[in-house]
Amino acid sequence: MSLNYEEMSWSDVRDQFRKWREESERHSDDVVQLWIAVLEDKVHKTGNERHLILEQVIVAALDTARLDIATKCIKELSVEFPGSLRVMKFKAMRLEAMEQYDAANELLDNIIEKDQTNAAPRKRKIAILKARGRRMDAIKELNSYLKKFMSDQEAWQELCNLYMGQGDYGKAAFCMEEVLLHNPHSHLVHQRLADIRYTMGGIDNVEIARTYYSQAIKLNPHNLRALYGLYLCCSNLANSRAVSSKRKESQKLAQWALDQATAETSSRSTIKNNDKWISSLDSAFGNLDIKSN
Repeated sequence: MSLNYEEMSWSDVRDQFRKWREESERHSDDVVQLWIAVLEDKVHKTGNERHLILEQVIVAALDTARLDIATKCIKELSVEFPGSLRVMKFKAMRLEAMEQYDAANELLDNIIEKDQTNAAPRKRKIAILKARGRRMDAIKELNSYLKKFMSDQEAWQELCNLYMGQGDYGKAAFCMEEVLLHNPHSHLVHQRLADIRYTMGGIDNVEIARTYYSQAIKLNPHNLRALYGLYLCCSNLANSRAVSSKRKESQKLAQWALDQATAETSSRSTIKNNDKWISSLDSAFGNLDIKSN
């Protein structure tokens, strides 16, 4: 993002920071640069937003390895809120950024001991385990976390990613099913679950994947990945002896998915003379088909 720092007043920067917070966008490089160039000496003018801005700058400074800025902002908050668990969390994050993992863990344990309902320090402990490459310990800790915070969708998705990294697709699918319970109308969740089931292989899993891909397309007809996934599933089923009674249906659905994917690709592509490439793609897909007996 290009911002003209010289033309922005402190109120402009305040408003920009507020906009990024409301939209959950970090823009760490811009936050740090605007803080240094404009807002650092004027932050006292921001009133009630001052503490939110300081926290925003701390996160951005840690993202960009500006530990000096993070340290200064943390000290300012510590003076105003001595003993604050929220400030302690930022101190732990600073230690984590400095790779002082044992000290960070000790601080996080203190926070958890004082507030058992605080989810943030538990997540930071999991992040530290990942940073140390201890994936199995991270999985164990995340499972323990989800026993207490079962509705945390981000945690379920993270656990899914960890299981995928270990090649445990069955447990990864279970995690995405939990996410689906909270987001039944998300085409991306249906698509992700279908991807996992297709990767697991076997007729049963491919049929389940086809169902989830179909639902993803129903929710979002422009989901190109789901269209391609549906084509692969149907092509697989059409060429399987175990489902001979459904071969024709699968062949028709595979062709429909291919036609839709081709149309979507043609309408979205900005490449010149794209029709030639689409024709080549059609030919390549056609050569993949194995005719049934």
